[in-house]
Amino acid sequence: MAWWHFGDDVPRHWHPGKPLQVDDPLTPVSRWKLWRLAGDRDGCLAALDTLPAEEVRYSPLDDHEPVAGCPLENVVRLQGSGVDFNASFVASCPLALAWVIFERQRLQPAAEALLGTSVESVVHYGSFACRHVAGREEGRLSEHASAEALDVAAFHLADGRRVTLRDHWHDEGPRGAFLREVRDGACDLFGNVLGPDYNAAHADHLHFGMRGFRLCR
Repeated sequence: MAWWHFGDDVPRHWHPGKPLQVDDPLTPVSRWKLWRLAGDRDGCLAALDTLPAEEVRYSPLDDHEPVAGCPLENVVRLQGSGVDFNASFVASCPLALAWVIFERQRLQPAAEALLGTSVESVVHYGSFACRHVAGREEGRLSEHASAEALDVAAFHLADGRRVTLRDHWHDEGPRGAFLREVRDGACDLFGNVLGPDYNAAHADHLHFGMRGFRLCR
């Protein structure tokens, strides 16, 4: 049966034809809806706008080419959401949307369950960088070249503690458990999530990328 024949009794979060909303419970259909929004600027912005303006602070950006060879399409600048960032960043709209959903449905629940507090701010290494994969001189462009990935290094908690990938990934206590739960939970939204278990280049951060399908290392 084609998706347009789904009845109205099918819940929105399971219905492929109903628009994605930030607080929809996550299902396998959620990632498919995110993938479709890569070519639907208005639909992606409408999904972000299912939250009040004070809960997700962003500015839509015109399509542009900040560096020759790396044009940016369907992008926004994300200034903040439920958390603060060390700096605002340019992201493809689906990346920004995936982050906000992940933050509300995976990141904060993991912090409350394992650390007994919430995440107040996030330290990242940036999203856009016009470069090839692994810094090579040629070959396939990185997800960062189209602002489809975000590298996160640390989390500041509401109780004053700090959790970093470099210091706590291998911690056998709650901080390490939290980071590994964050990595696993992100795999429900992002196409690939790469961290210290992937290679030495990711020893100090988690890479949240939109491409692929559940590469979780």
